[in-house]
Amino acid sequence: MYRQEILKDISLFTSQPVARFYDSLFFNLDLSFVKEYPKHGRRGFSSHSLICAFIVMKCEGFSMITDLVDYLNNNLIIAHYCGFDITKPLPSYWSFERFLKSFDHEELSSIMKDQVLFLSKKGIIDTSFIGLDSTPVAANTSQNNPKSFLSNKFSKTKHPTCDKDCKLGVHTASNQMNEKKFEFFWGYKSHVLVDCITGLPIYELTTTAEVYDSTVALEILAKTNDFLPVQECSFLADKGYDVKQIYNQIHSLYHGSCFIPINKRGTKNKKLLPIGNPVCEAGLAMNSDGLCHTANTTRHKYCCPYKYSHDENACPCHHKNYYNRKKHRGCIRWTTVPDDIRLSINRDSKYFKSNYALRTECERYNSRFKAAGQERMWVRNKNSVTNLCTITHICMLAIAIAAINTKSEISYRKMKTLKRSA
Repeated sequence: MYRQEILKDISLFTSQPVARFYDSLFFNLDLSFVKEYPKHGRRGFSSHSLICAFIVMKCEGFSMITDLVDYLNNNLIIAHYCGFDITKPLPSYWSFERFLKSFDHEELSSIMKDQVLFLSKKGIIDTSFIGLDSTPVAANTSQNNPKSFLSNKFSKTKHPTCDKDCKLGVHTASNQMNEKKFEFFWGYKSHVLVDCITGLPIYELTTTAEVYDSTVALEILAKTNDFLPVQECSFLADKGYDVKQIYNQIHSLYHGSCFIPINKRGTKNKKLLPIGNPVCEAGLAMNSDGLCHTANTTRHKYCCPYKYSHDENACPCHHKNYYNRKKHRGCIRWTTVPDDIRLSINRDSKYFKSNYALRTECERYNSRFKAAGQERMWVRNKNSVTNLCTITHICMLAIAIAAINTKSEISYRKMKTLKRSA
């Protein structure tokens, strides 16, 4: 008799701090403006409960839905906190998979937006220092397996048949400046705008892997500014965002400043004198020959010091352009005049380096994002990947809100510590 009563007590099969953690997490999660059931057709399971279940999945770091199903069936009290009726069968794998594929992503975006605004009103999230970075998300295909023996598995002509939405992308495999290592992958990208003071996400966008980071930066800033002003912000990003249009728009539209390292884009280091004049192949200082103004840039032209010479042996290196049989002899050089914002930034200054150091919060957040099981997807369509990425960001914000509302002394970024001490 006593043994049966003990077995009926579901609280005995789950760690009490973990149970209290999820109880506090869902208590401080506002889903009131999200449709719980469809207007027509079968009711099925509650959308609120399914969203809470996926938050459990990300908190536990599961990458597969099957792991979530097993976890809920073995921890019924957590399934109860999610909102499921534990006296009836819990959702199957196909219920979760169907929900991810068909659920409207705009509703998840509205949840995340509401969380960001709540934290902004509390004075936690601020747009003074914001950083943008992307994280590769590998698709569920054997062609991403490093042990695969398929030939030309990263050829555009051999698109994965299991996931028709994914695209071929490339990402650097090393952060060292002198190492040019890169890897190809089939999948997607998660672009995240992060508050570089608190390390919390502000806005996110999921794209296919072939999309360049710089092409979505202005779109992300514009959509963020619609609900949370980014005026007079300091925008931090890596050299993948070193595009002139980003500098100009942040300066003119948002009245902010950029902290982005220069991307040399394969240019060669030219020998210049202290006054700025280039040096020719013969080691001679070249003379100024005027400016050339175009729509976007201003270039300075330099010419050979023996430009008007009639001596056939004047050039020490016997450059081929010196014998062009024209009135103006010798080689020429062009240098770009730093009249735009991108080239006018002193990236060697202490001010630039101290501000750019805050961008490490983007890397830290990407690490937490991957630890939630987002490094490789086990779903096979873009809508499911997009929804799962957004739920992961909602999970990070929900943990911060729960820690603030419960006045926990532990940092809202340390999920494992917060879970143990709940």
